[in-house]
Amino acid sequence: MSQLLKETFARCKQEGRNALVNFVTAGYPTVEDTIPILKGMQDGGVDIIELGIPFSDPIADGPTIQAANNVALDNGITVPKCLELVAQARQQDITVPIILMGYYNPILKYGEEKLIEDSAKVGANGFIVVDLPPEEAVKFRSTCSKNGLSYVPLVAPATTDARLKVLGEIADSFIYVVSRMGTTGALAQISAGIAQLCGRVRKFAPNIPLAVGFGVSTRDHFLTVGESADGVVIGSKIINLLGESQPGQRGKVAQEYVRSILGDDFKPHAPSSFSKANKGEDHATTIFEESHKFNPRFGDFGGQYVPEALQACLAELEKGFEDAVADPEFWKEFKNLYSYIGRPSSLHKAERLSEHAGGAQIWLKREDLNHTGSHKINNALAQVLIAKRLGKKKIIAETGAGQHGVATATACAKFGLECTVFMGAEDVRRQALNVFRMRILGAKVVAVTNGTATLRDATSEAFRFWVSNLETTHYVVGSAIGPHPYPTLVRTFQSVIGNEAKEQFKELNNGKLPDAVVACVGGGSNSTGLFSPFEKDTSVKMLGVEAGGDGLDTERHSATLTAGIPGVFHGVKTYVLQEIGRAHV
Repeated sequence: MSQLLKETFARCKQEGRNALVNFVTAGYPTVEDTIPILKGMQDGGVDIIELGIPFSDPIADGPTIQAANNVALDNGITVPKCLELVAQARQQDITVPIILMGYYNPILKYGEEKLIEDSAKVGANGFIVVDLPPEEAVKFRSTCSKNGLSYVPLVAPATTDARLKVLGEIADSFIYVVSRMGTTGALAQISAGIAQLCGRVRKFAPNIPLAVGFGVSTRDHFLTVGESADGVVIGSKIINLLGESQPGQRGKVAQEYVRSILGDDFKPHAPSSFSKANKGEDHATTIFEESHKFNPRFGDFGGQYVPEALQACLAELEKGFEDAVADPEFWKEFKNLYSYIGRPSSLHKAERLSEHAGGAQIWLKREDLNHTGSHKINNALAQVLIAKRLGKKKIIAETGAGQHGVATATACAKFGLECTVFMGAEDVRRQALNVFRMRILGAKVVAVTNGTATLRDATSEAFRFWVSNLETTHYVVGSAIGPHPYPTLVRTFQSVIGNEAKEQFKELNNGKLPDAVVACVGGGSNSTGLFSPFEKDTSVKMLGVEAGGDGLDTERHSATLTAGIPGVFHGVKTYVLQEIGRAHV
């Protein structure tokens, strides 16, 4: 089936034109509309269709695709349903290549090899996986090849030469070139520098067609982009038109839009029939390994599952973090802020609680006595110092209950940096006092209304904002979440909690270590900060306590580590609680 993609680009080249690649979200605006839309695109003359697998937190996508994903999920679209739609499309004589496009989490949940095999059976031609890192893309592409499918890599202006080399090697049909940094969305003007970007990609993949997307919406855009590319991708504009159209008219709307792009004189000629490809061979490729001072993996977890547009900024942050922690002057500056934080925080024996519990002698590490009222200030100040070293003037953060937002706003106020805090609209309502505190500290609070309007959605929106503002902005992640280096970075600066507690306890207990350390586990900043200094002390038990809510046998709990399954969310492989198509951490 990758052969059909190759033949499509070869035919377009022979005809002296660019291939038109259209994106549509499966199940949008309704499930029943999908097949007529695909048929309308084919009748209009589209060459390749990208069928989007909806996901609740598409951090590389703008409002249009986000909204379409949510509608499709509400319509009951699942990965199996997407496969059913592909099978229906083939049964109804839709013969143009269909590529499944989406994020890795739904693929991982379904089962990577099983999904590739099942996709080949129903007639898909390949995959585009927005957030799959190159080291895993190599394996994914191998499995695709064995099943006769194509893996289409995504590259962006910030993609490094090393990554381009590997992605160019594994491309077997075409490469999707993201024309600009930022999230998806139709634009009035096309990004400058497309010719230079395509020229750079071609140095590493001279014989592979390039399809350029992000922001294309008109025939003029199509022709302009086509001067440098072999194909042009259009998505958000189509989604907008479909959302504005009436039921029963959406196939016609899709057809007319495709005709408007290709021109009235264009004569569509889709393949006369579709036949499934035979299984292929497992093509060995170069192993991709990047150098990291700190291992980005925690066993099977961790990593960097992000769109290519974020890679350069993460590399910059990683280098800045590595340089900072190796610099005595950085640690001197940070530790000079301990008195501002209120460190060391006290450790005291809770005598009456110990008596009431009857058994263990209970000691409390009082991070609630820090400036701003929690442990969050430790990490916020350290990250702001790194941001200053990197020359960033603007800071963003996510917050749920508001403590991390207050801490970040405080750190920004101290150092004179602009601060924007993303907070779910529901949390804004519930935590009005902390919102007031952030605002009087000079921060702008953005109420996020997407999804559940809580912390998960605030984090997704913060990542989307960061993707579009990488040069000037640093994202202060408050929990042990997100792509590398964030979990390691947060652990490093929060480990002051455990280091202090360890020394304080020994001093008060004749040099002994505690039998156990206990911490609440939400996003992990508090627990990893307490636990990490005791990691090699095998006599010390480490006990994390999750929010059990109404009980694990209900849907109202947050016991991610206890009841979750491995998934990919907000750029990291971790445990997640998942509904169909929706992930929660």
